[in-house]
Amino acid sequence: MNTLPLTESDLDRLEELLECEAFAGEAFRLDEIQALLCAVISGPQPVMPGVWLAEALGPGLENAAAAEVAETVELLMRLNNEIAQSLLADETVAPLLYPVDEGSDLYDFAAWADAYIVGANLGGDWYEQAGKHAEDLSELLEPLFLLNGMLKEDVENSGERWFAPAEEARLIADVQENLPLIVQTLYNFWRNKRGGGKVVAADEKVGRNDPCPCGSGKKYKACCGSPSKLN
Repeated sequence: MNTLPLTESDLDRLEELLECEAFAGEAFRLDEIQALLCAVISGPQPVMPGVWLAEALGPGLENAAAAEVAETVELLMRLNNEIAQSLLADETVAPLLYPVDEGSDLYDFAAWADAYIVGANLGGDWYEQAGKHAEDLSELLEPLFLLNGMLKEDVENSGERWFAPAEEARLIADVQENLPLIVQTLYNFWRNKRGGGKVVAADEKVGRNDPCPCGSGKKYKACCGSPSKLN
């Protein structure tokens, strides 16, 4: 199997395949699959390809003998390997984003965040598996729930006050800009937990310009300390 990173033409072909008749409109978009894979690769437990492929492609995956389905699976496996290598190397992953509407200048970060949460759920209950670090994990995930609107919905349903529109827009713009770093930080959280490394608790004092305890080699403010600005 070809294990080379996907070229622009490969990505174009993958987009075309995801919209083919074999999947009957049930397959995720390419941006959503990228987000789902970022979560699947980052999580505490391995998620077998058969599980995430079924989620991403829907019932059309059952027609595995079809040439278009087989080609799609091969390209997705290459995408999976490419994302895994980037996250492992602390290179971050630039999100693939679609416009909210055709011709719009706004990008659909909400769909990307939604798909990431779907991918996280494929690996079991992240909060349960985070154990004593569940609160820290919650803080790291909070930016994604801000992007998909769930954080605002939960706050308003609880009767608490939400941010003023200008402040909300500022926070969302900040998360959008830092999304690759946020995703990398989540990967590093689970990597260190799996490897027995140090996971920084919220009440531990680490200077923002100190080296991040996760071992990434970056300053804390540019790594595990970045999402805390939302709290």
